[in-house]
Amino acid sequence: MSRYRVPLIHMPSTSSPSTVTVGSGAHRYRVVPGWPQLPAGWDLVEVAAIATDSRDRVYVFNRGRHPVVVFGPGGEFLHSWGDGLFARAHGITIGPDDAVYCVDDFDHTVKKFTTDGRLLLSLGASGRFSDTGATTLDFRTIRSSGPPFNFPTNLALAPNGEVYVTDGYGNARVHRFSPGGELLHSWGEPGRGPGQFQIPHGIAIDSEGRIYVADRENSRIQRFTPDGESLDEWPDIARPCEVFIDPRGAVYVAEVGYRAGMWPGIPAPHPSATGGRISIFDLEGTLLARWGGGDNPCALGDFYAPHDVWVDAQGSVYVSEVTLSAGGNRGLVPRDCHCVQKFVRDEEA
Repeated sequence: MSRYRVPLIHMPSTSSPSTVTVGSGAHRYRVVPGWPQLPAGWDLVEVAAIATDSRDRVYVFNRGRHPVVVFGPGGEFLHSWGDGLFARAHGITIGPDDAVYCVDDFDHTVKKFTTDGRLLLSLGASGRFSDTGATTLDFRTIRSSGPPFNFPTNLALAPNGEVYVTDGYGNARVHRFSPGGELLHSWGEPGRGPGQFQIPHGIAIDSEGRIYVADRENSRIQRFTPDGESLDEWPDIARPCEVFIDPRGAVYVAEVGYRAGMWPGIPAPHPSATGGRISIFDLEGTLLARWGGGDNPCALGDFYAPHDVWVDAQGSVYVSEVTLSAGGNRGLVPRDCHCVQKFVRDEEA
């Protein structure tokens, strides 16, 4: 695997790191510069996903040699695990019991671990994708939806312990599993209509059991009943990658935008289309706050390729980015552009 030096935080030249604030209203945050601190010689390469456990320890699921790196809230290194276990990191979710679920898109599997990396459950056949017509990440080659999995992307946990998996690049489905891993139901097909997907990339479940799916290449959030019946959609979204719902009902959306990771032959909707950003909505889709946009993607508080968002028990927001694979490895941004940022609540908000 290629190695890169530890990502550096780029700071705006006109502002002190301690004064960089983002968001608005009740959702104003300060950026934490220099978060996290890696051991000497380590490199995250890029961070596909991020989550916190009941002790606010931060699990950084990355594409470096140490795929699960665990930090304290202050960014101090605690430990790591998962070396050699994953083909490619993509999604991570931590349940209320601190079980850690990792989605490996290149291996076509979802695995459940303890917090120290002991395997508890595996879904999917390692290295084998289902028959949808797609044999690569290109969603445009899908002929029909299929069973689990073909490059799965993310998962969410229902209050009753059921597991919902978005599947993903090579499929156009959401799969619903029992807590023990039995497939209960699947829904979705390729397309742009209700209940259809073009890369179901992220997923979350609110306190009423409604399912929120980040339908990335359709630039919308679709909402469903637990059984997959279409409820509505939110269109004011720029290629959403992941959704997170906090206990107060705020809906955080990581949007990769139209300047990173664009598929060949698919142009941005207009030359000034937004880049990567974070948006926060209420449960009915009203926009509460938004920041980023990619005008200065390597600056604190801005983004190039947001891929995941998580909120800890203190209300701090973590955003991970796939900066290299979305364009950094082609020179579109520096290779040391940040791949993870932490935002803490602004005490003056």
